[in-house]
Amino acid sequence: MLRDPWLDRWLPLLRARADNAPVLEIGCGHGDDTVVLSNAGLAVTAFDISPVSAAAAALRAPAARIECADARSPFPRENTPYAAVIASLSLHYFSWAQTTAIVQEIHACMKPHGVLLCRVNSTQDRHFGAGKGSRIEENFHTVDGQEKRFFDQASLERLFDRGWRRLSMTHMTTRKYVRQKALWEIVLEKRE
Repeated sequence: MLRDPWLDRWLPLLRARADNAPVLEIGCGHGDDTVVLSNAGLAVTAFDISPVSAAAAALRAPAARIECADARSPFPRENTPYAAVIASLSLHYFSWAQTTAIVQEIHACMKPHGVLLCRVNSTQDRHFGAGKGSRIEENFHTVDGQEKRFFDQASLERLFDRGWRRLSMTHMTTRKYVRQKALWEIVLEKRE
């Protein structure tokens, strides 16, 4: 896996919005983004469904608070609401009903004007299963034994239609996993 510098351009925004409030990372994996966030001086709470990944992230980012948890469960809470939530390639493993519930949980745990930065699979992500596998529901398939959702612009607009102000929504590609991956990068602000 290559270093993916996607967060670098958003660090000034995250620092400005944090103002000493914590940030939450959903699906931290082995801690690549957790390390970037911690090294930027942010107070980070992160979680991943995999105990092995959460343990690896904890070793790599010792200043962060890291838990093993499922995004479909209530999120870890701090004494103050989160200033930002980061979810890089971790919100696309769920049914539409579960995805909307997770987005509502994200909204509920953030302070007003908090920022959500997320990246999700694109319907054009052919190298990683878009349009392949067994269909579960629209743009949600079982691909190589893993349930995956793929988003287009209309579904993202529907997902974030209430309680959010869009700062950025960009379709792009990355080589995070060596092969070219098509994804959407979305940056939203929580409305009061």
